[in-house]
Amino acid sequence: MFVQINHLKYQYRNASEPTIKDFSLDIKQGEVVCILGESGSGKSTILRLIAGLETASAGSIKINDTVIIDEHHFTPPEKRGVGMVFQDYALFPHMTVAKNIKYGLRKMNRRQKQQRLEEMLALINLADYQDRYPFELSGGQQQRVALARALAPAPSLLIFDEPFSNLDANLQVKIRDELRMILKKTGITSIFVTHDQEDAQALADRIVFIENGIVKRVGPPEEILGCASLVMWANS
Repeated sequence: MFVQINHLKYQYRNASEPTIKDFSLDIKQGEVVCILGESGSGKSTILRLIAGLETASAGSIKINDTVIIDEHHFTPPEKRGVGMVFQDYALFPHMTVAKNIKYGLRKMNRRQKQQRLEEMLALINLADYQDRYPFELSGGQQQRVALARALAPAPSLLIFDEPFSNLDANLQVKIRDELRMILKKTGITSIFVTHDQEDAQALADRIVFIENGIVKRVGPPEEILGCASLVMWANS
C-alpha cells in the first residue's frame, strides 16, 4: 500500500477525551479517498496529523514505504512530501498567479520553474491568467490555482480540507468534476475531508466514515452512502 496509517490516537490539550481514538487506513497509489463525518468527528485532525501540523500520541504513518511518524520517528512537515490545499485556499494576495504557483519550487532553477509553471497552468486551464492577482479571480479559479500550487512540487500525497465549502452550489458541481479529472490525470494519491455526501460521492474512490474519532465504515461510495446510519445522520 502507498499510504499506511495504523492506530493513530490524538488528544488536544485541555480536551476531556481524545479527538482521534483509533484511526487506521491503507491507501493505494493514485486512489482518491474521502474522510466523511460531521463537524467535530475528527476528520480535519487526521489531515493535520498526516501533514505534521499535530503530533499523534500513538500510531504510525508510512508514505511510499517511508516511515513519517511512529514511536521512534517524526518527520518534519516540510520533508514529508505532502501537499495541502486549505479550505480558504491560502493564496498570497500580493503575488500573481504565476508567483503563487512557483512559490514551492525553491530547489529548481529558473528554467525548470518556468517549465513547471507552464505545465500547471495548462493542467488547470488558466494559461492566460498567470499575471493576475488572487482578488482578480473567481472562487473556482482561486481553488484551481491553490491546487496547482500544491501539485507543482510533485508531492507524494495531496490532502484537501473541505475543498468546496467556499463555493456556491452551481460552481461546486463544476469544480468537483474538474478536480476529479485533474487528480486522475496526474495520478496523485489524494485524501480529502468533507461533511458533504455529494462531494464524497462525486470525488472519492473510497469513503471512510468517521464518528467520534473512530472509523465506522470504509468502502466505495455506493456502499457507504447507502448505509442506513449515514442516511439517518444526513437527515438529522
